[in-house]
Amino acid sequence: MARYLMTPSPNHGERREGPVDMLILHYTGMETAKGAHDWLCDPKSQVSSHYFVYEDGAICQLVSEDRRAWHAGVGFWGGVSDINSRSIGIEIANPGHAGGYPDFPPAQMEAVMALCSDICARLSIPPKRVLAHSDVAPARKIDPGEKFDWAMLAANGVGHWVEPVRISGGRFFQQGDAGQPVEALQAMLALYGYGIEVSGNYDLATEQVVSAFQRHFRQAKVDGIADVSTIETLHRLLVAASSSGP
Repeated sequence: MARYLMTPSPNHGERREGPVDMLILHYTGMETAKGAHDWLCDPKSQVSSHYFVYEDGAICQLVSEDRRAWHAGVGFWGGVSDINSRSIGIEIANPGHAGGYPDFPPAQMEAVMALCSDICARLSIPPKRVLAHSDVAPARKIDPGEKFDWAMLAANGVGHWVEPVRISGGRFFQQGDAGQPVEALQAMLALYGYGIEVSGNYDLATEQVVSAFQRHFRQAKVDGIADVSTIETLHRLLVAASSSGP
């Protein structure tokens, strides 16, 4: 295991169930990296992560990997509702959408890639369970967002990725639509792992899940509308997932 600067946070507890088989990536969404780092180590905040990555690529460890850090909150993925007990959390310093959402610097992305690679190799975390905070909590979260370079991570063996289908015209579904095609879309999203009710109604919750999918896998346009590009990219992802094993 690589050595990282230890800056302990008191905000953690016992893991409750199951193996550690997920890696959840966040952005901090605060004005400064130092302010975010300090907040994650403040007992009053009741939040933490296992690791923190600065813009210059410096990496700090806040919580031991065998402990349950408090980073994901209420969420769901692939049948798991206690995300914190099953995951490692990484906070990436970035002020987020409310702070202008700057690009993630190359040094920071390289550090995130190396850290994720180390964690996934040691803990045998499957590529399909390297996830965005928005994937597991689409109704509440949008981080690390559409500027995060998931393709770069996947090119280095971290995470699951397919080339997104080009955006074009054609049939699409949006909030207010209903019927079997919407039900099929919801079933595909649920099969991949998203927490979504397969109801046949394109409601707000469905729009939020589609937006989360787009932020991760079809980043060129995030609007919560299931256009041909979104649906075909999801299909590509499911085909690739079925051929790559657990």
